[in-house]
Amino acid sequence: MNIKSGLFIILITTFVSADNLVIEDFENNRANWDPVSDQVMGGLSELKFSELTDNSINFYRLEGEVSTKNNGGFIQFRSRVEAKDSNYSGVRIKTRGNGETYEIHLRTPATFLPWQYYKATFIADEKWEIIDIPFSAFQRVGPAYVPRNVKSSKINWIAIVAYGKDFYAEVDLARIELY
Repeated sequence: MNIKSGLFIILITTFVSADNLVIEDFENNRANWDPVSDQVMGGLSELKFSELTDNSINFYRLEGEVSTKNNGGFIQFRSRVEAKDSNYSGVRIKTRGNGETYEIHLRTPATFLPWQYYKATFIADEKWEIIDIPFSAFQRVGPAYVPRNVKSSKINWIAIVAYGKDFYAEVDLARIELY
């Protein structure tokens, strides 16, 4: 490969990744994650949130017992996002877990109450994988005045959530971005 070809490849790679909004990559982009359980509303779910390293991969782990007793049923970690661009197509995550189904929640100014958000599901298998979830896969949760479709320029929160049934959750996140 000559120098011109090498520089062209570097420039193309830079432009492709520059189009994405990297929220967390453990290198240049670090989010302020806030772990939350249903205990804030009287639920009984237990959570543990850790920053770990395995085979040179840095990641967060959300784990714990999700319990629907006492009107509960969730554990999550969430972060604020400043997605001022409307050109994104979805959420990309690098994840692994215990084979359970998890949710990504997105919030906007229109979803200001705790039970209002946009959600999409993914399965966190035992091996690391990159999963792309287009915004068209996100479903509105909330009343009719919440817009049916999420607009990327309006996203101000993102969360990884274990929700809705009694189970042991274990999900790892090494990277998350809007693509």
